[in-house]
Amino acid sequence: MSYFKVLELDKEPFSTSPDPEFLYHSISHETALKRLEIAVRLRRGLCLVMGDVGTGKTTLSRALLQAFEGDCDYVFHMILDPNFKSEFQFLYMLVKMFGITPEFKSTLDFKEALEKYLYQKGVEENKTIILLIDEAQKITPENLEVLRTLLNYETNEYKLLQLVIMAQTELLPRIKRINNFMDRIALKYTINPLDEFETRQMINFRLKQAGYRRAVPLFDDKAIKLIYEYTQGYPRKISMVCHDALEALVMHEKETIDAEIIRNLITIRQEYEG
Repeated sequence: MSYFKVLELDKEPFSTSPDPEFLYHSISHETALKRLEIAVRLRRGLCLVMGDVGTGKTTLSRALLQAFEGDCDYVFHMILDPNFKSEFQFLYMLVKMFGITPEFKSTLDFKEALEKYLYQKGVEENKTIILLIDEAQKITPENLEVLRTLLNYETNEYKLLQLVIMAQTELLPRIKRINNFMDRIALKYTINPLDEFETRQMINFRLKQAGYRRAVPLFDDKAIKLIYEYTQGYPRKISMVCHDALEALVMHEKETIDAEIIRNLITIRQEYEG
């Protein structure tokens, strides 16, 4: 039997899957989400959200999708891995994703078909088309130029394509080297790791979301402090340590996760990390 059943939980509280129901809305995450939603609704064009590995960018992107769920005026398309080797390959994927069938297959034909599609959807049908790209640090310079071209498609009032880019911070210097790209960014925001208070709040939030109802806290204060010191507030790393801690709690038949359990787990992880 899985540990979350033993602890009378409804589901796994510390999965690293990007479930928006388990996104703890820290000040940084909540600010990013609200600003993204406003920018998309106003059709501002390009939004760039950056953060280190494990800060919750992917989960944030799913939360953004959820914010527009059921609203047929907003059409989202998502690219999870933009590691396309050529401009042709990238454009071909985009026309397929948008359901476009151009008569001829060249980069120029694809760009013209995309512009026509975006005008039809954005102006004639008054739809907002959003392209959300995760792991955008993988985009080649050639395909960054493609995105810059797509941002040229606009009316006098708004951009025809809303582009939301989630990336590690290494993307920024590459963007800066492309002429007229930085000045197209309507929103640039960096997600920061959690502080110690937010780390505690995240742990308690995720337990509650998973159905924890016992009066006794599962993690004592010293355990949370050690978790914060080891993870430095990175949500993915917090979840991984807490997952292991709950397993250890059940295996050793304890009621509370204390500093000893966390200290042992950290030692094991540090040996494994080498």
